[in-house]
Parts: sequence; structure tokens; C-alpha cells
Amino acid sequence: VERERIAAGKRTRERRYYISSLPADAARIARAVRSHWEVENRLHWCLDVQFNEDQSTVRTGFAANNFAIVRHIVMNLLRLNTSRKGSIKTKRMLAATSDKFRAELLGVMT
Repeated sequence: VERERIAAGKRTRERRYYISSLPADAARIARAVRSHWEVENRLHWCLDVQFNEDQSTVRTGFAANNFAIVRHIVMNLLRLNTSRKGSIKTKRMLAATSDKFRAELLGVMT
């Protein structure tokens, strides 16, 4: 798969190779590649930008896995909450400062 990108006025080309058991159908392979990047953009970008995951210094034992699981749970709780409009960042700040909103996110009846 060849990808062309223009960033800061500079054009770059990148060629990636994939191994797959799919039949060599360009449209089907393109969908598979796009769906991978959809997950990357939706999940990992959000975790990195909103939760600073790449800067985490937790690296030993089970702590890194445990923190990753907690971040995923928190992100999903914030995304699933439709009672208030706002970004993940806004909802995180509200949850940090409001016991009522935090209880609402966790499904605790007050």
C-alpha cells in the first residue's frame, strides 16, 4: 500500500507491505487497512492525547497493564456518557471536580 502525505508543505511517500490470507482484491485490502487506521485514530490517539499514555512512566510488573485497563475503562465511560456535551478532556475535568458527575459516570445512584 502506498500512501502520499503533505505536511508543512513537504510531500512524503510511504510504502507499506502487509501479509494477509485475504484474496488479492484491492478494494477489500484497502478496507482492511483503513479499518486498522480507524482503530488507531479512534483509540490510541485518544489515549495518547487525552490521557498522555505515551508519557506514562509506569513500566514494571503488572502496573502498566493495570493502568492501561483503567484508562480504557475511563475513556469508555466518558464516551458513553451522553448526559452532558463536551470533549473527553472536559468530562475528565468535570469528573475530577464533581462527585455527582463521577457517580453518574459510574452508574451509582445518589
